[in-house]
Amino acid sequence: MSAHSLLIQALVYLTAGVVSVPIAKRLGLGSVLGYLIAGALVGPYLLDLVGEPGDVMRFAEFGVVILLFLIGLEVRPALLWEMRTSIFGLGPGQVLVSAGLVGGVALALGVDWRVAAAAGLILAMSSTAIVLQNLEEKGLRQGVVGQSAFGVLLFQDLAVIPIFALLPLLASSGAPVPTAGHGGLVAGLPQWARIAASFAAVAGVVIGGRYLTRPLFRFIAAARLREIFTASALLLVVAVAALMELVGLSPALGAFLAGVVLAESEFRRELETDIEPFRGLLLGLFFITVGAGLNFGLIAERPVLIISLALGLMALKFLAMWGVGMGFKRSHRDAATIAVALAQGGEFCFVLLAFALQGGVMSADEAGVATAVVALSMAFTPLAFTAYERLVMSRAPGRPEPEHLPFDESAPDAIVAGFGRFGQIATRLLMANNFRVVLLDSSVDQLEVVRQFGWRVHYGDAGRLDLLRQAGAAKAKLLVVAIDDRDKAKEIVEAARQAFPNLTVVARAFDRRHAYELMDAGADDVERETYESALNFGRKALIRLGLSERRALKAALIFRERDAELFHRLRPVHGEDERYIEANRASRETWETLVRAEIQRAVAEDDDEEEIAPASVGGSRAGV
Repeated sequence: MSAHSLLIQALVYLTAGVVSVPIAKRLGLGSVLGYLIAGALVGPYLLDLVGEPGDVMRFAEFGVVILLFLIGLEVRPALLWEMRTSIFGLGPGQVLVSAGLVGGVALALGVDWRVAAAAGLILAMSSTAIVLQNLEEKGLRQGVVGQSAFGVLLFQDLAVIPIFALLPLLASSGAPVPTAGHGGLVAGLPQWARIAASFAAVAGVVIGGRYLTRPLFRFIAAARLREIFTASALLLVVAVAALMELVGLSPALGAFLAGVVLAESEFRRELETDIEPFRGLLLGLFFITVGAGLNFGLIAERPVLIISLALGLMALKFLAMWGVGMGFKRSHRDAATIAVALAQGGEFCFVLLAFALQGGVMSADEAGVATAVVALSMAFTPLAFTAYERLVMSRAPGRPEPEHLPFDESAPDAIVAGFGRFGQIATRLLMANNFRVVLLDSSVDQLEVVRQFGWRVHYGDAGRLDLLRQAGAAKAKLLVVAIDDRDKAKEIVEAARQAFPNLTVVARAFDRRHAYELMDAGADDVERETYESALNFGRKALIRLGLSERRALKAALIFRERDAELFHRLRPVHGEDERYIEANRASRETWETLVRAEIQRAVAEDDDEEEIAPASVGGSRAGV
């Protein structure tokens, strides 16, 4: 058996990952850096246990494709529209400013303008896998930072297509005109034909995903063979990636598009569950191959130059993204966090550098140095993010942390997490009924205001179990989650339910879907934040339209009761978007008919009572 056979390589890669990653995590370095270190150790430039990582790298890149497909499944088209500023605002800004800064510095160092322009465009790309993995581990995938970074990465994937078209124009005269490495069947066609093929492929993914995959998955699901469904899910991702590659587009972008198309499918959760294990394994393999590709021989020959270039690249990309973020009205802190996350070179840099070398845009030496710089910047990113997290993110933004008030020794009846406009009303009602309440809030601004009015509010994150214990959660009867962060609210409910099973949890929900999520997380009761006020508003509107107060109140009560029944009836299918929409649509007409009939019946009963009441009153008067 060859020393570098597939089984031996698999053994080495798996052993390296299993040993290195837990150690790196324990040292606080994160899993990405653990994989990179493992790859560097077993790669051809140190222990040389796996030979050249090129073939494995091409297989491992499929992990990025699966990652983008799974992300697409979570991104509904409506959410994609909400992210348009990040994709088409921050994205172009980051690419253009980064390319300009990198190209400008390259020119200042005496590099030919064509090479400087190519280097700027190529090195503007960032690593989707590293960025998203780092944000996931730091709990930043959701919110402003996560959405902004993801939008920029999506635009970078789109930008690869015109960059492939631009690079041949930068080649010196007489150099061979390259074809994109992933041009496939359309590589030799005219430009208009390649563009038409690209649009046709995208249209095929959208139409096929919407109208063909669902009947196919229903047919496969009817067989009740889990392994066939898993194979079908992988087949879908591979087929879409292969189609995109054949027409010269990014396989990762195609997989993301397929995920978005299927985001509202009833099979979304099943697809996620089946493909998720492959994502983690292949992404880990991808990071290991990046580490194995670090050319330590070249770095050892010119260590000062390459390390300086890698750090300089990260500094320039940080400045570019930070400036663009500030220009799009992100806070200093958010802009800096996004900039640190995107400061490295990306996976597409390797493909584009090989393309530039093939077309004579760069010499072999220039492409080799750039490749080492990209790989080194990817390796430095987890370290930079960890340092940034400890030095900057751990500090309270903009002002000193509020005074920590001591907790009362007596056990509270209730703990209120979130003392904003919603939590204040609930708290005042509890205290008016002589219940002892402990108040928690993590907003510095809010604490400064409410403490001026004499409220004893404790500063801290209610998601921390140690803080909840100090507040008396082990002895309290009730936890009221009234914060205005939907993801954080769910996190608090889950943590409290697991740590304090005897504690009753009621939570503020943003909407019906969020209410279902909170109930699944363990909330005993939920209240949609605008529901009661909207219902009361509707009751007043009925009065203004001429109904009596009694009839308007009865109509509101009937509406509330029947809506609560519908809410609980639809709960079993809330996680399956298509089934939920169909069930909601099917129930709505029947529900409206029943509510209308019940209100009319209540009105008729009121009319009868009003007719009887005057008659009885008149009779008694006649007898007097």
